[in-house]
Amino acid sequence: MSDKDPYSVPGLVRGLTLLQTFTPQRPEQTMAQLAQTLGITRSAVFRTVHTLVQEGFLLPVRDGNHFRLGPAVLRVSYGYLASRELLEVAQKPLEALRDAQDWSGHLGVLDGRHILYLIRLPASDGLSSLVHVGSRLPATMTAMGRVLLSRKTEPQIRRLLEGQPKAATEKALAAWRKDSASPSVIHNGSFETGLCSVAAPIHDMSGEVVAAISATKQTDTVPASVEREVLKTAYAISRAMGWNAPAP
Repeated sequence: MSDKDPYSVPGLVRGLTLLQTFTPQRPEQTMAQLAQTLGITRSAVFRTVHTLVQEGFLLPVRDGNHFRLGPAVLRVSYGYLASRELLEVAQKPLEALRDAQDWSGHLGVLDGRHILYLIRLPASDGLSSLVHVGSRLPATMTAMGRVLLSRKTEPQIRRLLEGQPKAATEKALAAWRKDSASPSVIHNGSFETGLCSVAAPIHDMSGEVVAAISATKQTDTVPASVEREVLKTAYAISRAMGWNAPAP
């Protein structure tokens, strides 16, 4: 922001600039380092640091002369992420996936034993997506459901499927063991013959799996190129949700 902007608050700009000097490579800094980085006097940086400590944006560590980012930074970050709803974040990447591959795109979340569809983007053939927003299908019988179940533990799966016939539970666990070792899940349609889907998980800022996306088409096989694009799209959405993991 220009120094001549009459609406700019110099102290606020200085504080925000100071916070941005902390990085994974430089998690702690002294007053002297901050003053040098910002090109301001020690007295000016002292007042800024004192205010940020009082408000919880900085924490004094070690001898009290070193500082690192405080919990208030996380509160602001979480507030920002919460305001960007999952649907808003996922819409454009899913549209790009659908347009590039001409496979129907979906976003869903686990709802008990079911997968709940939140986004539906049909392909040009109009036949590759038989569900609608709000549809609920058994998680064990869909690609998105299986990929979400694969990120749970065996005890969690058993509790989730409690009351099911033993054969159905064992079949689901066999699929879970296979799916747990893979970054994506390919599923041949349980509800429509010839319908093939590939799904990948969506992670939030903490790394927790919170949703899944899938691409679906009337076909016998899933090309490797489509599987790669689904994984790339899931990663892009996860990054937009704050996940900070290396690209697959």
